[in-house]
Order: sequence, then C-alpha cells, then structure tokens
Amino acid sequence: MSKLEQVLSPEKLGFDPQQLAERYRQERDKRVRADAEAQFVEVTNDSPFANKYLADDPYSETIERDPIKDERDVIIIGGGWVGMMTAARLVQAGVTDVRIIDSAADFGGTWYWNRYPGAQCDIESYSYLPLLEETGYVPKLRYSYAPELMEHAQRIGRHFNLYENAVFQTWVTELRWLEDEARWLISTNRGDEMRARYVCMGTGPANRPRLPGIPGVEEYQGHSFHTCRWDYDYTGGGPEGNLNKLADKTVAIIGTGATAIQCVPALGASAKKLYVFQRTPSSVDIRNNSETDPEWAANLQPGWQAERQKRLGETLLGGAIYPEFEDDGWSRFARNMRMLMAEAGEVPTDEFEELTQLANFKTMEEIRSRVEQTVQDPEVAEKLKAYYNQFCKRPTFNDEYLETFNRPNVELVDVSEAKGVDRITERGVVANGKEYEVDCIVYASGFEITSSYQRRIGIPIYGVDGESIYEHWNDGMRTMHGLMSHGFPNLFLCGGLFVFQLGANYCYGVDVQAEHVAYTVNELLKRQVQVANVSADAEQQWVDEQLSSESAPSQLILGGSPESCTPGYYNQEGTHERYRDVRLESYGKGLGAYRKVLDQWRAAGEMQGLELS
Repeated sequence: MSKLEQVLSPEKLGFDPQQLAERYRQERDKRVRADAEAQFVEVTNDSPFANKYLADDPYSETIERDPIKDERDVIIIGGGWVGMMTAARLVQAGVTDVRIIDSAADFGGTWYWNRYPGAQCDIESYSYLPLLEETGYVPKLRYSYAPELMEHAQRIGRHFNLYENAVFQTWVTELRWLEDEARWLISTNRGDEMRARYVCMGTGPANRPRLPGIPGVEEYQGHSFHTCRWDYDYTGGGPEGNLNKLADKTVAIIGTGATAIQCVPALGASAKKLYVFQRTPSSVDIRNNSETDPEWAANLQPGWQAERQKRLGETLLGGAIYPEFEDDGWSRFARNMRMLMAEAGEVPTDEFEELTQLANFKTMEEIRSRVEQTVQDPEVAEKLKAYYNQFCKRPTFNDEYLETFNRPNVELVDVSEAKGVDRITERGVVANGKEYEVDCIVYASGFEITSSYQRRIGIPIYGVDGESIYEHWNDGMRTMHGLMSHGFPNLFLCGGLFVFQLGANYCYGVDVQAEHVAYTVNELLKRQVQVANVSADAEQQWVDEQLSSESAPSQLILGGSPESCTPGYYNQEGTHERYRDVRLESYGKGLGAYRKVLDQWRAAGEMQGLELS
C-alpha cells in the first residue's frame, strides 16, 4: 500500500478512486464512435447546409468593391484577438504598413460571430481581454459578455489605426510564395491578388464552425442555425436574452458544450418547449460574476494587467493561489491539490501523479455534487453529471444552466447510449428511436479546433517549390518556436492550437508570440532582408525539443488519456490513433519556459535558425 493510500483512504476522501476510474472508463466507452471526427461536416462550398456558414453573415450586408491588387509589408489573416494583437505589437514596433483580412464585416473574430444570448468569456476579463492598459480600458464585469468583448475589439482597432488598411468580408482562398519576387501572393474570394513581404496567420483556434454530419440534416424543413450565426430575426430578443418570438415555438438544441451552457438558459426561459440533446454532459462549475469595483479600477498601477495575467497563470498551473482567484472556478483543482498535499505531507515523486489524479477526482466530485444540489429531478441530475477528468473537455462555469432543467418546459434527451442523435427528418430530430417534432433546431456543435490542419485553417498554403504546408506537416506540425516552418519563408503561424495548449488564458499566450513576431519582422525590415527561411536543422532541433523527455506531454493537459477521457474536440473525439501529435503543437515545459526561449533568442540578436538573404 502506497503512502497516499494510507493517508488518503476512500473513507477520508469521501469517494473510492478505483470505482470512479472504472465509472469514467465505462462512460467513455459507451460514447466513443468509430467515425471519430468524420461525424462532423466540413464547411465547404460543396454542401448547401455547410456552405451558408462560409457565405452568409446575418449581422451585416455585403459591401461590393473592386478587386484589390497591391502590396503591403505585412498582411495578417484573421481579425480576432490573434490578428489584432499581432498588428498592435507590429505598430508599436514601428511597422505600420499592416493589413488585416477577415471574412467578417468588423474586427472581433470569435466575438464577431458569437452573438448568441449569454455569450461571455470564461476567463476573467481583467486577464483575458488584451491590451487593456494600452487602450485605457477596464472591463465593467469580472466576466464580460459578448457585446463588451466586441466593443473592445473595435476599441483596439481604433486605437492602433487598424481600420485604415483592413479588408473585411473577404475569404482568403490561397497563399502562394512567389520565389522570383520574394513575396507572398494572397488570393481571395473577391478576386483580390495582394502581395506581402510577410504574412501572419492569425486565424485562431475557433474560426471555422463545426457542423454535425447527422443523417438527414439537409432534409429538415423547419428553421435551423448554428450558434455562431444566431438568428435574432427568428428568435427575437438579443444577447441579453428575452427571445420573445420563441414563445409559441418548440426548439431543439443539439450539443451541450461551452456554447450551449451559456445559451440554454435563454432558450429555456423563452421557448414554449425546449429539448436539449446531450451525448456528454459538461462539467458546470459556479461562475461568481460581479461588477468591477470602481475604487479598485481607479487605483490600478502601471503594469497591472501583465502582473495579473502572470498571477492567474501561476494559479491555474497549481502554483501560488492568489487572493483574487480564490473563488474562481478555474482554481478549484489547484485548491484541492493544495489541500490534499497538506493532508498527505511529503509525497514521493513516483506518487505525485496519483495525488494529482486524486485532486482531479475530488474536484469533479464537488462539481457533480453541485448538480445534485441544483437539479430537482434525481434522474435528470444523474444524466447531467460529468464522469471524466476535468480537462478531458473544456470546463464550463454558469449559474443558470443547471437551474434551467427545473423548468417544466425543458426536457433533457440523453443520447449517450446511441452515441448521438439518430437522424434529422423533415419535421424534427430522431433520438433513441423517437421522433421529436420541432419548429427550430439550434446546432451548438462548436468550432474546428483540433481537426486536421487543412480542415481547421481552411486555406491552401504553398511555399518553396510549390510544397503544400499540409504535406510538410504530414507527420505532424514542424516549426521553429511554433511560429515558422522550413520552406515557407516570411510566414508566421501565430496563435492557433499551439497557444491554446499553453494555458487556459489564450490571449496571454498569444501576446507572447505577437511581441516576438513584431520584433522579428521589424528587425528583418531594418536589415533589409528579403527572405527569412527557417533552416531544416533549426526546425528539427525544435521538434526534438518538443518531443524530449524533459518536455511534459502536453496531450495529457489537452484531452487527456484516450483510455480514460470522454470523446470531445480536445482529444480528436477519443480516437486512439490521433492524426495530430499535439506534442508538436505546443511547448510542454509551459508558457513561462516558452517565453524565456523567445526572450533569449531576441536578446542574442543573431536571428539564429533563420537563413537570411
């Protein structure tokens, strides 16, 4: 018997770890599908159902314009946080000939498209919203709602003069390196042929909607939409709820991930009848939102946001738990870890992983207990309990979602045994062999976050000798610093899944990369370098570093073990043979170590690893 088993017995813990581990395995196994991510429809022009999410923008009318054929120093693809932060840091470094291209009609990225009722950030806004000090803004709430997030994106655009050169309502259809000109050619759906010395991919991890490939989905005769294209003309109301046009409507929502957790309360409060189709329940912890204290905001000192972001990162990674995060749901695991360590005393190194698992069990037991305390029907409550490790799926936080299932007009339809909805008919949804006739279907199926590179990015990219970057990455992503690939000169790969895995606060990690890209581009321009290509050796050295035994296996953070974690986008829907090696898409030593690597590279001033001409 290990020391942990002696000190932390099932009686003391309040649960049996072995029984929970077996329950987790059973719950996972009944949800795993052989088709894995093939169960989702790719957003292309080939499917009428999927194509509307490429072509349609319910929030703006398309403005016609002539094709653009010009040249810029830097073109950034993506007008969300990644693109805007990269552009802002470039401007601060003195690089002002910068253009952002985005398919939306304004800045905002995810927060342009995600206007569903209840949409809000799930990391505290003081740390999540980028460039607060630079723009002189303090969020109104601890966790901002979508309208405030969108307004801040516009604020950044104005502050850094990013609107002047921006090109909106435009899809990039191809990137091609022109070796004779040492320029990138950017082609678009508007007939544009733009050239750029440098291109930054800032498409982010949540830029392409993921659509369910349910049989019959195109046969449905009622109304339907994806949550990232919310149809307020149909539902009435707005981001704050009050969906008054649904008062006589029966509505189905398919999906119970982070998006559904936020919009189900508004649907339940407004619809005549709401069916919530759930394959896997989310873990739903307390939100504890609050208004910003004016006195606190007035007394903030220079450097406050960077310091707060750093402290939040330490808390989330199990370091010091600072007072401001003691009641934050994200710190629950760290608090439990600290408590168990105090009870166990000195823990042998070979038992530390076991202690971490116990802390995870305890965290999820507390979250499941919250379901019992909130949901009145025991049978419904049991179906809403998440039996998996906390980071198998994106943790969620909401104070209204669970209460919604106490409403008489709301019905949970559990489809775990069938591994999902059976099919869609002309009249509604068939699940567990029963047809549910509905007036409207809302697809809350998320985004292409961990799909194949080409499917998620959605842009053909051709480098030296016409090589496709997706062929170059055939055995996994290959880069130097997660930012540049051999054979694709002057191309920077900002944000994306790489930063997504460095920590829960996405924007903090993006800024680390944005500052590095800004320095590199500015330095190359000053040195009048035409071509900067990562050497094959430098690329391989970085890959070796990512795969080294010293680098923690980042896939255990994002999606967990395929033997124990429930299927979801974190783990490519639970497939054992993952077509993406996530170790190559992050830095296992963590964000702090990654930042140090980039800082040291810049301090050396030698552009090490780049072949310059």
